[in-house]
Amino acid sequence: MDLRKLKKLIDLVEESSITELEINDAEERVRIVKHSGGAAHHAYGLSPVAPPPVVAAPGAAALAAPAEPEVPEGDAVKAPMVGTFYRASSPGAEPFVEVGSSVKIGDTLCIIEAMKLLNEIEAERAGTIKAILIENGQPVEYGEPLFIVG
Repeated sequence: MDLRKLKKLIDLVEESSITELEINDAEERVRIVKHSGGAAHHAYGLSPVAPPPVVAAPGAAALAAPAEPEVPEGDAVKAPMVGTFYRASSPGAEPFVEVGSSVKIGDTLCIIEAMKLLNEIEAERAGTIKAILIENGQPVEYGEPLFIVG
């Protein structure tokens, strides 16, 4: 199913009193369920609140600013959608890749769960995983770097 059509269906369920929508055709099946109450599991449309500025004494700036972690050179694999990042197919399973793993085009790198749909993210180029930039189970934004492949 086209991603735009799927997004329209999700928006339809979100904006209406419909709690469940299921569509079946000869080739595809889509089921969207809206849970009532509790916190929403999606992050789009939310704007982060900036923390208040901190005033430091002169000379303390070098101590107050933590060093940014070194990101190795290579191509970044970016999140194609908003969702939750998972390194393995299930909680007890081995991760798809580790730092130092060799990958080929089409190898599964991770899963991003978006609106209860699990989307496998595949390598678009061959290489070696030089860095994993997101922790397992963390939310990711569209375009956020996930891996560095060199």
